Amino acid sequence: MTWRMRVVHKTGYAYDAPVTSSYNEVRLTPRADSRQTVVLNRVETTPATRSYRYVDYWGTAVTAFDLHAPHTSLEVTGLSVVETEETAVPDEAIGWDELRSEENRDRYDEVLLPSRYVPADRGLARVARQIAKGADPVAAVLAAAQWVHDEMSYVPGTTGVHTSAVQAFEEREGVCQDYAHLTLLLLRGMGIPSRYVSGYLHPTAAAPVGATVAGESHAWVEAWTGSWWGYDPTNATVVGEQHVSVGTGRDYADVPPLKGIYSGGGSTALDVVVEVTRLA
Repeated sequence: MTWRMRVVHKTGYAYDAPVTSSYNEVRLTPRADSRQTVVLNRVETTPATRSYRYVDYWGTAVTAFDLHAPHTSLEVTGLSVVETEETAVPDEAIGWDELRSEENRDRYDEVLLPSRYVPADRGLARVARQIAKGADPVAAVLAAAQWVHDEMSYVPGTTGVHTSAVQAFEEREGVCQDYAHLTLLLLRGMGIPSRYVSGYLHPTAAAPVGATVAGESHAWVEAWTGSWWGYDPTNATVVGEQHVSVGTGRDYADVPPLKGIYSGGGSTALDVVVEVTRLA
């Protein structure tokens, strides 16, 4: 099945005192790949700015802009129309020997090593080896994601964007970002190249056409077992038509939706709204 969706992502900042200048990067442009087609995308700011786009090291589209007029608020809006398709678990995959070959270890080195939010951990490494024992690589990916889904409880507010996979596991609570990071830790411990994916999720599988709902910024993983494929450990499901992917990287640090620096001003108030509409 194919879906067409409109995604509107608005982020508003309010400052206690005027900001004299700010420099910003925005990752709000969906990916164009074999599962997903981008029909329309634009990123707008209030106050208006002049922006430029580039593709970062990990293949994510970035909109960069700076603002040098004094301002006490800033709103960034990403609007996209995307067509997505359902996917399935791969029928075929390479074996462990080929997966762990010197050529593949060198090719995928950056998504096999520990990273900022996916650090090495001996205890979880033992769990990973036990999960992989007797399973082929595809089955090991599914088993690792299911293990995370079963071990963790989805509790918003217990972790933050700077929480590592190990810290989240110690609490056994977290959100989609934590589920993805913990799954990545297990997969990399098995020797399976894996990356973090940021995007959006339409919350309703049987969504009516034309209805606008509160969407969710979401995160999941992609594993390489001869080809890249996505799995959502938070919902224990293959990535499909409800998922809109935006960026990939080693972990959240590589794909924040917005980041920047500013001078002047004081403390800030932040408001984020995501709306998703199934168009077809």
